[in-house]
Amino acid sequence: MSHTHTGMRVAGGWLAIASLLLGAGLVLHGPIDPDMGQQMQVVADSSTRWAISHWASAAGLSLFAVTGLIVLAAGSRLTEAWWTMSAWAVLAVATFEAWWAFSEGKATGFMFVALAVAAIAGNEARTTRGATPVWASWIAAVAGIGAFFGWALSMWFGVGIGSLVWLASSLTMCLWTLWFGLGLPRTEIHLPAHVGARSSA
Repeated sequence: MSHTHTGMRVAGGWLAIASLLLGAGLVLHGPIDPDMGQQMQVVADSSTRWAISHWASAAGLSLFAVTGLIVLAAGSRLTEAWWTMSAWAVLAVATFEAWWAFSEGKATGFMFVALAVAAIAGNEARTTRGATPVWASWIAAVAGIGAFFGWALSMWFGVGIGSLVWLASSLTMCLWTLWFGLGLPRTEIHLPAHVGARSSA
């Protein structure tokens, strides 16, 4: 088994676990109130749930970072283009910032994780040997962009619907990264991919 294939099997496993943990953390977390005072009251009223949510999210974000580092080291088709290599690097770096911010009740760094996932999913939608169907990859790319703008609308501009958009988009992203992680070991990752249209699986 080649170094690249081994790397993708390991990365796929960690990505699947990271997705489950982050998804569980988001479900427990729920929508964010743009009024931080109100949000802190919600946290105080259910401290145990919030502690579990933040620990699960922190563990998931840490494993997203680990996945990014493994993918970068493996030298697979996932990092053939400069922008996909950059997206995996952002995934590795931004998750550390998001981890610390999350523990402080902030998560602006998560926006950049969402954009990185959008870029990775967009690349999957354009390759011939993707780990997920084309339609699923495009949905994940749109979800990543939605999570980015949903957070900005809610936390920067105080638009309440933005929080729901962020939560729904983030959960959709987690479902796709779980599928993507489980699918990586069975793809022909040691062979170069050809950019172009492919039929959905």
